[in-house]
Amino acid sequence: METIKVNTSQHVDIDYPVAGLGERIAARLIDLAFFTGGLILLVMLMMIPGLRGNDLITGTLFVIYGAIYVFYNLLCEILMNGQSAGKRIMKIKVISIDGGQASLGQYCIRWLFRLVDFVLTGQVGGLICVAVSENKQRIGDIVAGTTVIKTIPRTGLEHIAFQPVEEDYEPVYPNAGQLADRDIELINEVLHTYYKTGNADIIFRTAAKIAPILAVKLPEQYDQLDFLNIIIKDYNHITSVAE
Repeated sequence: METIKVNTSQHVDIDYPVAGLGERIAARLIDLAFFTGGLILLVMLMMIPGLRGNDLITGTLFVIYGAIYVFYNLLCEILMNGQSAGKRIMKIKVISIDGGQASLGQYCIRWLFRLVDFVLTGQVGGLICVAVSENKQRIGDIVAGTTVIKTIPRTGLEHIAFQPVEEDYEPVYPNAGQLADRDIELINEVLHTYYKTGNADIIFRTAAKIAPILAVKLPEQYDQLDFLNIIIKDYNHITSVAE
């Protein structure tokens, strides 16, 4: 599975899977379904007495509809951080190929190249390019230096192996329950990456980010790897008791 490193809000690099052709097609079909529904509503609106036969109002509404259709993807990606409605539903988003958020210029370039990817090539140019390119990029992505990723990392909260905790277990860090789900997802993804790659640097950086959140210092008797594993154990125990 192709992945790309994304720098998280905690400034830790995590491998996110690149969105495949299926997800991208599904997102586009969802967006088109919204527009089809909008067109049906617009036609029904034109049947209302008083609007029927009014060429000025009819023309204005269809011009507005057309403008929204043309600029939809550009505006959505700029305003919704790389997502359209379809992409959000499919949990995918546009990012820069270096793992950062795409810039306004990159969004504009990939939007302009929709002409090449879809209009001038009969809707298949972009699809073929996504299918054969290394980072699942359509032509506009290659030119703009962007790609589309799945917004859920390889290891999510639902994939965490919750180990049974002893009934008399006393959390080492009682504040662990204050962490958000996304923090626990990050820690688990970091541990998953470490066990797979042996890259200890992400362990050190993650521990350094989590410790201030809990208002604790890394104790000498634990190394950073143990610290993160204990945080997860404490979190599991605290949240299970709360439930």
